Amino acid sequence: MVNLTPAIWLSFVAKAAAEYQKLPSLREAARIQGSWREERVSRIPLLLRKYNLDAWLMSQREHAEDPIWWSIKNATDFDVHRRTVILFHTNTSSLKGQPNPMKWIDNTGNVWPELRNTLELYDPQRIALNVDQDIAFAAGLHVGELAVLEEQLGEKWMKRCVNEPMLGVEYVATRVEGQLPYYRKMQDITWALIEEGFSHEIVEPGKTTTEDLEWWFREKMQTLNVTTWNQPSISVIVEDPTTPGWHGTQSIIHEGDLLHIDFGITAMGLNTDTQHMAYVLRTEGLNTEIDAPDSLKEGLRKSNRMQDVLLENMRAGLTGNEVLRTCMEQIKSEGVDGHFYSHPIGDWGHDAGAVIGFVNLPAEVPVLGELPILPNTYYSIELHAYQFIPEMNQTLRFRQEEDAHWVAKTGKWEFVHGRQEKFHLIDARRRKAATSFIVQG
Repeated sequence: MVNLTPAIWLSFVAKAAAEYQKLPSLREAARIQGSWREERVSRIPLLLRKYNLDAWLMSQREHAEDPIWWSIKNATDFDVHRRTVILFHTNTSSLKGQPNPMKWIDNTGNVWPELRNTLELYDPQRIALNVDQDIAFAAGLHVGELAVLEEQLGEKWMKRCVNEPMLGVEYVATRVEGQLPYYRKMQDITWALIEEGFSHEIVEPGKTTTEDLEWWFREKMQTLNVTTWNQPSISVIVEDPTTPGWHGTQSIIHEGDLLHIDFGITAMGLNTDTQHMAYVLRTEGLNTEIDAPDSLKEGLRKSNRMQDVLLENMRAGLTGNEVLRTCMEQIKSEGVDGHFYSHPIGDWGHDAGAVIGFVNLPAEVPVLGELPILPNTYYSIELHAYQFIPEMNQTLRFRQEEDAHWVAKTGKWEFVHGRQEKFHLIDARRRKAATSFIVQG
């Protein structure tokens, strides 16, 4: 048997670990994002025709942006200016060859006669306004701007305005092919963060708290030139009858603890959303460990199986509720107890489109669950399985989340990076070995 020193052994481990990736410079990223934007915006005339629309009108003020604006803006724009009015059209009739969208930035009121004149020449019969009562990505027209439109456009044009929520939903949700290579890099960064954070190098059992670890993730992100769309949430998992929330447990981390993280990163206009679990090995006393207990592994296996079931049953065109019902029936027949609450991801951490369950609505979701699942989208496969742990005399939730992308050849979704199938193990013995290993100068 080869006797490996700690330094050599650690080098073997590192080969299998996720690696931090370097994303483009801000300037280069802006150029790349600009090409994605052009490709996405060029699809809007086709979307208008798909939903039997002639135009899409948005009016917004600085600091009161329509959610759609964040998906049509340039990478170097950080908010709208003054009042910004945007008119998308089908590139036909009198507007053929005109800029699309047509855009006015105004604080004088001159926009209104120009807009009325444009509408008179174009004569659109159906104009989409973002006034939906239920779906955020179709509800971005503020009440004050709606009142101004009614006053300035008058009855003739307001009668032609309609609510078509799927227009905004489909535009925001649909990805372009060039995004995937960079999204893979972001997933690599996400996994590398988790592997480092859930390790003996960062966690000192009996001293490190879950809150300490949350802020380590935030600080580490800063050094990687990425940010986040939500505060990292780290918990010590215990039996809890309440609905899983968005906050950690503010616990001191001890050996024998099962840890959970829920977080994502933001870069290049994209977002990730990931949940993993770690186990803190017992290193002292009579019952020292080199791996997690089998009962915990069984819980992880069940949540892995739920991921399989969901990916097997997701189909473009089905509603979120249809997929949810099928999946719940299947896991029940297989003897697995758990809940699904998966969602689109992309421009936003919780992106536009059909959801497949909610944490508090495990059987059916009104409105968002009735939307059709769209192709060419990314999804966060989010769920938990229940498993009784005899060592703790508790039934725990095994909460997992991995991001998946659409594969046109198969018509299915696949994980962007992979999925967690083994616990991240925190071993205090390795911490001691690492700190006691001295490089001689």
